Amino acid sequence: MAVELHKLTHENFDECINLSVTEDQTGFVKSNLFSLARAQIDNDVTPLAIYADGSMVGFLMYGVDDEDGRYWLLRLMIDQYHQGRGYATQALKVLTERLRTQFSCPALYLSFSDDNERARKLFPGLGWTRTGERVNDEAVYVLDLASGN
Repeated sequence: MAVELHKLTHENFDECINLSVTEDQTGFVKSNLFSLARAQIDNDVTPLAIYADGSMVGFLMYGVDDEDGRYWLLRLMIDQYHQGRGYATQALKVLTERLRTQFSCPALYLSFSDDNERARKLFPGLGWTRTGERVNDEAVYVLDLASGN
């Protein structure tokens, strides 16, 4: 499975905003349309489409916090019809390698609700550790990129 990250364009915009998560996941992730609107007003975020074998299967967005300079994974979603195939894991590997090599990013942060069982299983299993911080009532996790993990 070849997973790639691509910029959003006029050609793939509609496809991206039509991706969706399962009904029980809607409370955990903002819509792609909302995320893309935010990207238009926040210059420090980068939205990317996730492709697997030539088909769009998901969306992610990362950015740099103006206040502390930390890189944050702001969104990660895999379309409900493509979940359970390892695309999120592969997309994260591609993203972290890009951040490490192109931007010398030492760490990537994210936050999610304690109720998000899928995230609680996925991220720690990929090496993310809980920092003890909370943002918007969500637990903050960090992935050390400096060590090559």
